[in-house]
Amino acid sequence: MRTFNRYIITGLVLALSLSACRVGKEYSRADLNLPDKYRQSGELPVAQPIALTADSVKLSWRAFFRDTTLAALIDKALIHNNDIAVAMMNMQQLDLTYRQAKLGLLPTADLSVGANRTWLSTNSLNGSLSDQFLGTSYMDDYSATIRLSWEADIWGKTRMQREGALANYFAQKENLSALRTRIAVQVAQAYYNLVTLDEQLKIARRNVELGDSTLSMIRLQYESAQVNSLALEQAVAQKKTAELLIPAALQDIAVQENALSILCGSYPDSVQRSGAALALASGMTLPGDVPARLLSRRPDVKAAEYAVIAANSQTGLAKAAMYPAISLTPSIGANSFKFNTWFDLPGSMVKAVAVNIAQPLFQKKQLKTAHEIAQIEQQKAAVQFRQSVLTAVGEVSDALAKSEHVATRLRLVGEKKESLTKANQDALVLYRSGMATYLEVITAQNNALQNDLEAINIRREQFNAVTDLYRALGGGDEQ
Repeated sequence: MRTFNRYIITGLVLALSLSACRVGKEYSRADLNLPDKYRQSGELPVAQPIALTADSVKLSWRAFFRDTTLAALIDKALIHNNDIAVAMMNMQQLDLTYRQAKLGLLPTADLSVGANRTWLSTNSLNGSLSDQFLGTSYMDDYSATIRLSWEADIWGKTRMQREGALANYFAQKENLSALRTRIAVQVAQAYYNLVTLDEQLKIARRNVELGDSTLSMIRLQYESAQVNSLALEQAVAQKKTAELLIPAALQDIAVQENALSILCGSYPDSVQRSGAALALASGMTLPGDVPARLLSRRPDVKAAEYAVIAANSQTGLAKAAMYPAISLTPSIGANSFKFNTWFDLPGSMVKAVAVNIAQPLFQKKQLKTAHEIAQIEQQKAAVQFRQSVLTAVGEVSDALAKSEHVATRLRLVGEKKESLTKANQDALVLYRSGMATYLEVITAQNNALQNDLEAINIRREQFNAVTDLYRALGGGDEQ
């Protein structure tokens, strides 16, 4: 018995001494070879310069979006948006998985209590003995056992499980942060789209009023036989062109309000806008000289790297599955064939201890294949991480290019507006004095209308470009 116990203790000490081994490789980030600058990155129109941190561009959306009406909508979306709710529940699941992984080194314990009665065959040895010694044709068995089971973590499997679970948790946390920033930007872009649609509606109504004034003037001239019916019909058509813009704008406004309401987690309804929305939106600025290397701290890029770390842990676990496992299983309990002596100790006490070594044999090829698959999955995750960095650099470069060129387009369309406004005024004066035709008046008005609509579209592009740049640089999540 002492020799057996010595073997047990020796095996336990050996298992503990080997528990520091690890078959998986430690994760190390590959060189991303990030560029120093973005393509076509230059000075953006800056109202108030924004300081960069050493970690990333972390600008709170409350500081970036200064419109209080918009801030209230973003707050509502971040609280009630269903995609965010699902992402938060995913985080809770991963947190529980990590907590479970941390318990991997602890032994498992189970308690079993049972009682059974067996009627034995009279022709069997046990049946004859039972009838002889117990005076019954049956035999009772009462047992209560506490059994512990502990597997020595020789190859670092628990540590790798914990690392993988923690990496998955942090990846989901970064994905949640990126999602919150994306939702905030989507709400802002929808809001600014509503604001520009409101401006389109105002332009359409102003042009209807202008067309009505022009039509009244031409109708008077038609009634006095100064112009023919063609001039009158052309003026009517020009007014209808402006009138057609009103229901189209109202339709787009209703659709956008419905989409924004759903984004905020509520049923379709009207959306309030600030009267100073355009002025506040024009103050949104970001620096264009952000180092590209800081994008490795962007939430979605960080999540992609955590996916590589998790895949690295899975590769180690797949390799560890090919090695032997050592487990220790002690148990203690009480056993008796009579109920009244079930817990008479130490007479009813029963003890057992077992040490097991399990080495996979015939499934070796299957385990090797699983390890090779895990290695490929890790390589795929590494490639996806590099692609996420490329995408991040590309998104910032795109947003910078849009912001730079849209500023030039706004300047040009503003200069064009000045010329067209003067041309429109001159056309009306010349027409009244008989030095211009009605076609020149209508053409001038139509050109001014199209230029105003183009200016609003360019302004919308500017808002989208700046908010896209804010998101591409990582944004600033407020938990």
